[in-house]
Order: sequence, then C-alpha cells, then structure tokens
Amino acid sequence: MTNPTAAMLVIGDEILSGRTRDSNMHHLAQELTGHGIRLIEARVVSDDHNHIKSAVNALRAAYDHVFTSGGIGPTHDDITADAIAAAFGVSVGVRADARAILEAHYQRTGLELNDARLRMARIPDGAVLIENPVSAAPGFTLGNVHVMAGVPAIFQAMLAGVLPRLTGGDPLLSQMIDVDRGEGEIAGALGELAARFPDLSFGSYPYIRNGAHGTQLVVRGTDATQLDAAMVALSRLVGGQD
Repeated sequence: MTNPTAAMLVIGDEILSGRTRDSNMHHLAQELTGHGIRLIEARVVSDDHNHIKSAVNALRAAYDHVFTSGGIGPTHDDITADAIAAAFGVSVGVRADARAILEAHYQRTGLELNDARLRMARIPDGAVLIENPVSAAPGFTLGNVHVMAGVPAIFQAMLAGVLPRLTGGDPLLSQMIDVDRGEGEIAGALGELAARFPDLSFGSYPYIRNGAHGTQLVVRGTDATQLDAAMVALSRLVGGQD
C-alpha cells in the first residue's frame, strides 16, 4: 500500500519576519508520521491573497492532502478563507452553523460577537467545518485542503479532529544509530547500503557533542522486517564488518 502524501502551507507575515517561531510544522510531521501519511513539502507564504491562492493550487494538485496554518482570525490580515475560496473558485461568506458556534461561545463568555469576531464564521461554499475545542472559531476542510489556526494549541486540537477522518497508510517506522565518524568517511558505504534497500530511506545528520564530531544515521520505512535487516547491515558497516 502506498502511503498518502501531504504538504503544509504556513501563512503569516509574522513567521517570515522572524517575530514568531513556527512549531506547527514539527507537530504536524510527527502526527502524520504516526498516521502513515508522508509529509513531503512545506512552504511559508506572506499574508498576500495571490501568494496564498497560488501556493494552495500548486500544493493541492501535487499531494493527497494540504494542511494550512494561520490567517483565519478576526483581523483585516486574516485572509486565508478568501484565498482558499478563490483557489477553488467558490464563494465565501458567513455560514449559519459557524455563526451559531460563535454565538454560543461568546454568550458563554459574556463577550460581544462583533463584526470582527464574526469574520471567523466566513466559510467557503462546500467546506466541512473543523472543530475548535479551544476557542470555538472553526477551521474547515475544502477538497483535500485542511485549513487551521496558527496558534499552536488550537492547531494541535484541530489536527486531532481532522486526522481520524483521513485514510493513512502503514505507520512510518524509524531506527537510528550514532557513529563517531564524520559523514565523509561513511558516505560511500551508506549510499551502497541505501541501494540495497530501495524501499527504505537513509538519512545522515552530523553533530558535534562535547567537541567531538559524529553522525546520526536514521533509517525510515514501513516494513519492519526490512528495517531490522538494514539496521543489522548498517551496524556491521559502521563497525567495519560489512
């Protein structure tokens, strides 16, 4: 079974300016790995309608799923819903079910559902709402694009609601080994080993610990038997026995 593929689109000037550090991609990658969906690409775009629209159209055509974060709040620069609607060629407006969620939330909190907050009920036609158990304002899924908030706690809660809807593949497994050698010493042999196991992916990640150079070797795949065999071969390789 081929594992589904995914991309992430991070939206926001605050990410590109360095004001905010993105943590949502890291969380998404971990969750998708456990669900058997391969995260292949991640992009970051500014709060610009055309940039968002173009990126969404490119990514949704290339991958099984696209996950977006950011730009669905109450302020003028929260334009993700409009850009997604434009990408799909559908209308966007305040939807009754989304409005009812916000009305109930603000009634409970004693705050006013003003025009700015009502912007968060603007949903593209044909979209399915994504529940937001943290602050009520929903995200939405349109086609293969899942649109979620940028606040990490809300993004994580929304993702937890989305993943059970999606068909994943075999869990993506990984094993690793640390080697007290530089990448240049083992690159050739590692490449030969990767050719022996084409269904697995091999990664090498250099590090410096306590002043000493080394390399962490990581093997990933969905077949546990192949993964174990590759790790045996890798252990022999780095130990000079293979």
